[in-house]
Amino acid sequence: MILKEIKSDRIGDKYFFIEHESGLKVFVYPKEGYNSTYAIIGTKYGSINTSFKVCGKDEVIKVPAGIAHYLEHKLFESEDGDAFSKYAKTGACANAYTSFDLTCYLFSCTEKFEESLKILLDFVQSPYFTDETVEKERGIISQEIKMYDDDPSWRVMFNLLAAMYHNHPVKLDIAGSIESISKINPENLYECYNGFYNPSNMVLCVAGNVDPDNVFKIVNEMVKKSDSKVPECILPKEPYNVVTDRIEQHFEIAMPTFQLGFKEEAKDSRLTDEQLAQTDIILQSFASRSSKLYKDLMDEKLINDSFGYEYFEGTGYAAVIFSGESKDPDKAAKMIKEAVLELHKNGINKEDFERAKKLVYGRNVSMLNSAENISNAMMNLAFSNRELFHAIECIANTTIEQVNDRLKQQLDNKNSSLSVVLPLRRKKDE
Repeated sequence: MILKEIKSDRIGDKYFFIEHESGLKVFVYPKEGYNSTYAIIGTKYGSINTSFKVCGKDEVIKVPAGIAHYLEHKLFESEDGDAFSKYAKTGACANAYTSFDLTCYLFSCTEKFEESLKILLDFVQSPYFTDETVEKERGIISQEIKMYDDDPSWRVMFNLLAAMYHNHPVKLDIAGSIESISKINPENLYECYNGFYNPSNMVLCVAGNVDPDNVFKIVNEMVKKSDSKVPECILPKEPYNVVTDRIEQHFEIAMPTFQLGFKEEAKDSRLTDEQLAQTDIILQSFASRSSKLYKDLMDEKLINDSFGYEYFEGTGYAAVIFSGESKDPDKAAKMIKEAVLELHKNGINKEDFERAKKLVYGRNVSMLNSAENISNAMMNLAFSNRELFHAIECIANTTIEQVNDRLKQQLDNKNSSLSVVLPLRRKKDE
């Protein structure tokens, strides 16, 4: 193992990196004066990875939707008790999550860090699935799926994805459906675990009150090398155009909510640090609380302080999404699209660019004051072939010409979808 120190002359911070002989990538970012430590380990395996090929074989294996999330739940259990009970003895606060691309396990603590790290590395390498325990979990996850089906904020998002994506599994609920999880069993859980929970497909990030040497020592003692290869994920081809430009659903809510998505060309590779910096500056200038668009929408009383935006991007999918509550979602979407036309016509002016660039840069640097934010950022960047300090450096070096050139590839009004959730229609009084 070769220890690499990664330093930012601009910021004055540094962190350490090793690639363990198992293939596990380990990042440690010490923060002097911090009392707490945050650790997260993740595998590049999420809800979209339902079709794959095992190395050396032509057969495409298809597994039920929601299996990555199911596996996340089950991995906490072992023959000698669940991981949460073990964490209770060290005082660590633990959690996990499954996204479209990743499954991650994490904890934070103020003491007994080494013990908690050993718990983390132990249970993610010790799967234990039986017919009985898998069946027991089915009822729990079924209730979780029903809960999300009744959540307007969840449904408005997945309705948008269904309106934008024809074939890509990003449109499917991360937890799957009641029907799909009924097909999950110990055999296909082990098949997915053995394929994707390979150290060479995983990243460990630690930040805060931590000694890098202790982390690397524990990793060296505990992480097992795998002789198998990570499966090749198979994703369907996704056309550029959206499925439909509008979709709606009704819930028992007081205020309508919406998401307006601008679908982009699907690519297998993720954005570069430079492209992501340019996109962040575009969106900061166009739709942040200091923007003309935000002021105009507020003046018309078409949004409230729930309004926001994000760049939604992963393997084979990308979109700019605006969201919020609105008394008239269609009118709000119309104003946003009119502002997009104006933006493409005139570009971003120098004053707006400079202000947005400073705000984006400041936000990313201030993120380094949080051990949790540092670890999560390093995790996501590592799986996207990006690097933390380089990403910040790219923001500082971005030019207005680059931003306006990047704008040409984004916010296509002709390739947008609006998802709205409206209050239930009340029967007219008789």
